Amino acid sequence: MNNEEKKLRIEIFENVKKIYKQRFKNDKFIPGETIIPFAGRVYDEKEMISLVDSSLDFWLTAGRNAEEFEDQFADFFGVKSCSLVNSGSSANLIALTTLTSPSLGEKRLKPGDEVITVAAGFPTTVNPIIQNGLVPVFLDVDVETCNVDANELEKAISNKTKAIMLAHTLGNPFNLDKVMEIVKKYDLFFIEDCCDAVGAKYKGKNVGSFGDIATVSFYPAHHMTMGEGGAVLTNDLKLSRIIRSFRDWGRDCYCEPGANDTCGRRFQMQMGTLPYGYDHKYIYTHIGYNLKVLDLQPAIGLEQLKKLPDFIKTRNNNFAMLKQMLLKYEKFLILPKATEHSEPSWFGFPITVKDTSPFKRNTIVEYLESKKIMTRMLFAGNITRQPAYIDINKRVVGNLEKTDIIMNDTLFIGVYPGIDDQRMKYISSIFDSFFERYV
Repeated sequence: MNNEEKKLRIEIFENVKKIYKQRFKNDKFIPGETIIPFAGRVYDEKEMISLVDSSLDFWLTAGRNAEEFEDQFADFFGVKSCSLVNSGSSANLIALTTLTSPSLGEKRLKPGDEVITVAAGFPTTVNPIIQNGLVPVFLDVDVETCNVDANELEKAISNKTKAIMLAHTLGNPFNLDKVMEIVKKYDLFFIEDCCDAVGAKYKGKNVGSFGDIATVSFYPAHHMTMGEGGAVLTNDLKLSRIIRSFRDWGRDCYCEPGANDTCGRRFQMQMGTLPYGYDHKYIYTHIGYNLKVLDLQPAIGLEQLKKLPDFIKTRNNNFAMLKQMLLKYEKFLILPKATEHSEPSWFGFPITVKDTSPFKRNTIVEYLESKKIMTRMLFAGNITRQPAYIDINKRVVGNLEKTDIIMNDTLFIGVYPGIDDQRMKYISSIFDSFFERYV
């Protein structure tokens, strides 16, 4: 880059700062008028400048920003490998599909094998199981933690069980001691869906570093954002190679974009029934996808990653404030609790209306929404009751009684960093005004 271009870029970046300030100069909270989202992106001029800087390079596919982000994000989690993909949903698809690779030998997942998961969750934790011709085995959850009832795990085991795939719900880790005990006892693969739980810890160790593979989402609602985007993490370098193969069309070559002969044997291999010396860049050992990111996305992510520790701290502080303000209404509500031995990184604040309460969930949801406080259900509720999943090949352990409680009686509200003290005071006043008729 010559000096003239550097000078022009500096001028552009100064104007980007001005645009950011102009955009938010009149941004103020008006109680009862300003919507309080359950989640949202939090950023400043640094993300905008990084994005513009990357766009000016015009290296649109994954490049220098992707490589730098993958290294830093792997370090954050304390794992050896991070592979960026275009969404958290794609991350889950790649993670599960990786375990079907023929290179894993007899342990690989094959159609008809069973994967244990929960019915109370988000579809993209379950969909890859179905999409790979595997059978989801649905377990019930604990209402207070919204996580798998780990004491029921062993009941789900059959001679077809090959893997466990679970999400740390709303940033609250599930009982990893019990899960890992079952994983080791039955020699199972284990995928941790950390899309809602970046930065959460169990016994001082980051979630996402326990299983064979972990996944993350960078959708705007999550702990940090790239707009879209996701990541697949692992400590197993063999799995890392397979992950990147499935992400990159299924090719055997692992050259980064722009590289040509990383292995040093590009024209010196014989694979399948191809002729000797066939270009390694065009040899495919998996039936894969193209799920790469644009370099524009990790350009944003690198700035977001710098803010992530403060984001997590603010989320947890907001959670603590909400719990303190709602303790006086425990007569009516089941409030969330952290899993034993865990340090959550809260994504949301779940609230379950007790069946003895004089009102139903819809009553409080409609009231909060009317006061501009956004609410959400706990994702799919009981996914086995969703239209798309009624007739799938599945196995259900027990009657999913607690999952149905969550489906019927649970909502959650936001704790994201955009909720400041002023907004928190307003939320508190609205809850008080709702409950004054019942207390």
